Amino acid sequence: MKKKLKVKNIIYIMFLIIFLAMFLYSGYKIVCYLIDNKNNRDLDEKTKQYIEINDQATKIDEKYEIDWAKLKNHNPNTVAYLKVNGTNIDYIVVRGNDNSYYLRRTFDRTWNASGWIFGDYRNDFDGSDKNLIIYGHNTKDGSMFGTLRNVLTEDWQSKKENLKIELVTEKGKYIYEVFSTYIISPEEYYITTYFGNIDFNNFVKEMASRSNKDYGVDLSNVSSILTLSTCSDNLVDRVVLHAKLIEKTE
Repeated sequence: MKKKLKVKNIIYIMFLIIFLAMFLYSGYKIVCYLIDNKNNRDLDEKTKQYIEINDQATKIDEKYEIDWAKLKNHNPNTVAYLKVNGTNIDYIVVRGNDNSYYLRRTFDRTWNASGWIFGDYRNDFDGSDKNLIIYGHNTKDGSMFGTLRNVLTEDWQSKKENLKIELVTEKGKYIYEVFSTYIISPEEYYITTYFGNIDFNNFVKEMASRSNKDYGVDLSNVSSILTLSTCSDNLVDRVVLHAKLIEKTE
């Protein structure tokens, strides 16, 4: 009897230790998550001080004034500024030497679980890209690309102002018109950047055919598109938006 009680006590203590370890680890992860989010919010505010926006301007070349020199002094990987109406996407964009670096690093290049908004390393951001691709994490607090999921909703799609996306780089200021939004399993095709053996017009039509809504956009003469991509809520599939270039000032 005493032996049985002793064994039960040992098992109870073991379970208690495991439970406490799990509790402490979960607490640690939550604290790290909160710290990471605060750091990113602080950095976002820091980058915004170098962006002047004239909301009264009717032309994009008169709307934004960005101090690229100061931004690049903080991070030389700075390549663009991105604004998507109807979401929280309003960020400076960076670009690393691969598509992994900024998955877990923030604007100041320190480790951060939420990462930052970053461009595909294969893109040049000089106005020559046929498919300009930008990525970000689908975060629970709605930062980074955490609200890109909005583009799949009827409410977001019904507002005309949401369908024009603004992108500013050192080389120019651009407006893109949304023509496709969808969820898809992970693949390489929609993030194609080199079209040597791929017909670009057919590629654009294929991206449009995937959309959960027909935006009625004329795709007969598309020179360049913008692609935004993040994980879906199941953390497996991808939420994707494509928009065609309709206006530029270089």
